[in-house]
Amino acid sequence: MPHLVILYTANLDRETDMSALCRSMADTMLAQRDESGKQVFPTGGVRVLAYPAAHSAVADGKGDYGFVYLNLRIARGRSAALQKQMGDALTAAVGAHFATLLAQKPLGITLQIDEGHEVFDGKHSTLHPLFNKAL
Repeated sequence: MPHLVILYTANLDRETDMSALCRSMADTMLAQRDESGKQVFPTGGVRVLAYPAAHSAVADGKGDYGFVYLNLRIARGRSAALQKQMGDALTAAVGAHFATLLAQKPLGITLQIDEGHEVFDGKHSTLHPLFNKAL
């Protein structure tokens, strides 16, 4: 259940390709391996969704500031070292995506990883079988 949700100020739509960021983040998630070399996230479970904020207020409002908030929600059970590895990899990927823009304007980026205890975890998917054939 690795779901990465990206919330961002809408002014960034004219300055960067958010679809490319989504793909980069998904590819980064798919590339993660645990201590035994096993893929951390199942291919069919990786989802990255980006939403521009229709309304926002950033800092003092006196500039064309941008802000990106990335929240990765994962199920419990991964080691602290693996969580840090994932965070470092995602931070590097988002930093690379926004490197040029960061050099041109004030832009805040926050990545947060939440590990959850699910109270209810209902699923209905035909995606996983597409990628589990090799197992």
